[in-house]
Amino acid sequence: MEGLLQNVEIAKSAVPSLVITAVVLFLLPVVCAVFWKKRCGTSVSLAPLFIGAAGFMVCVRVLELGVHMVCIVMDTPISRFINGSTPAYVIYGILMAGIFEECGRYVIIKFLMKKNKTRENMVMYGIGHGGIEVWAISLLAVINLLVVAVVFQTQGAAQALQALGVTGSLPESAAASVQAMVFSAASFDAASGALTVLERISAMALHISLTVVVGYGIAAGKKVYLPLAVLAHAMADLFPAMSQRGVVGPWATEAWLFAWAAVLVFWSVTLYRRQAGELSKGGRQNAG
Repeated sequence: MEGLLQNVEIAKSAVPSLVITAVVLFLLPVVCAVFWKKRCGTSVSLAPLFIGAAGFMVCVRVLELGVHMVCIVMDTPISRFINGSTPAYVIYGILMAGIFEECGRYVIIKFLMKKNKTRENMVMYGIGHGGIEVWAISLLAVINLLVVAVVFQTQGAAQALQALGVTGSLPESAAASVQAMVFSAASFDAASGALTVLERISAMALHISLTVVVGYGIAAGKKVYLPLAVLAHAMADLFPAMSQRGVVGPWATEAWLFAWAAVLVFWSVTLYRRQAGELSKGGRQNAG
């Protein structure tokens, strides 16, 4: 593998594209939070922003990742079955994402946000949940690629590989991971950056929309909205899960995500407005 990577050349557009992508990804959650706070003023709190971010880290990066370690990463009968079957891998992946994130949303909103269950705060929670995902996953990955690209350009392939710890004794799985990262950094361009940003915009729209859906179900006392949110989340993740197995390409995946984001935004806006109408109606009835 070292011989193969020795010949890697970083495209001239790679570093500028990575820098611009990193800046946009960093600003995306910030701009959304600032815009929503200015739009809603005192009717929205910043607390749900941080609660949503913490909810993602606990539910996804701790609890869901713990299950993945047993069912995907470790060598167990379950992991061998799931990794050996594309249908099983896809079904497992979409269900875990839907169950952990939506059930986590439900528990946190219902029990930890007793004073912040307004529809405006549901949007802020979704910005926090989706925003920290942008930073913890996509932004971090782009920064890693940027470091690789800069090291290759400034120090040359030989020293770059040494800095990355690529030696003949490197385990096969780790070597494959390094190789994939180097090739991704070398070929990163404006289209790659646009694809990454589009994916994160769609994902943030999904998280905000699903938070509004779950929040509406809690406010209206309609438990059916939780399984509906789980199902909607699972369907949105269908193509991303399939793409991990090489079944569909990146642009088809982004088109699927964008389409589901549009559907869920429409659904959540409908519920957002309905909740305002129900609150107004309830207020008139109480006054009467």
